[in-house]
Amino acid sequence: MRRTKAEAEETRQRIIGAAEQVFYDKGVFETTLEDVARAAGVTRGAIYWHFANKTELLLALHDAVPLPQENMVAEQLRADPPDPLALMHQASVDWLSAISRDERRQRIYTILFRCDYSQDMAGLLEKQREMDVESCLSVCSAFEKAREKGQLSAGWTPDAASRCFIWMLKGLYIDWLRFGMQFDLAAEGERCLSQLFDSFRRKAQ
Repeated sequence: MRRTKAEAEETRQRIIGAAEQVFYDKGVFETTLEDVARAAGVTRGAIYWHFANKTELLLALHDAVPLPQENMVAEQLRADPPDPLALMHQASVDWLSAISRDERRQRIYTILFRCDYSQDMAGLLEKQREMDVESCLSVCSAFEKAREKGQLSAGWTPDAASRCFIWMLKGLYIDWLRFGMQFDLAAEGERCLSQLFDSFRRKAQ
């Protein structure tokens, strides 16, 4: 039984790896599950055993490369850190640096932002929206903690700060991918984030 489970997982990972390459080369809309099966060296039945449709396969791709700091930051925030702004600032710099070195994540993000979310892919867009809402709530809680500690500038509300922060991060890495990585994501990201977090922080009286 253990061997069967291991083989099934190996097949699943082979399908995910093949989908990543085919989606990246051809685009999601133009790719069929038959294309993925052929690239993975499996039958269409094997695809449907693991994934009901392309939406599930794309979600599996998204989940295939988690960044360790995402869970780490959530855990640290629950522990009530003394300086939530410093924690979020460093985590975001590390996040962009990790993306700049991670070719697989670059391909997967490129696949996702190129995807046509009409018709069959509408479900994927809704899933991404749910994940974005969850992420925004987590980030907002960090800024709320900063306000409670007297660290957040009076010119910012936690909600506005979290949205601006998330929009900057997304804009940085999406533009970097879309326009051929023509700037240093880690260095430029750190510079922009430093200025943004400086505006977030309440100045000493």
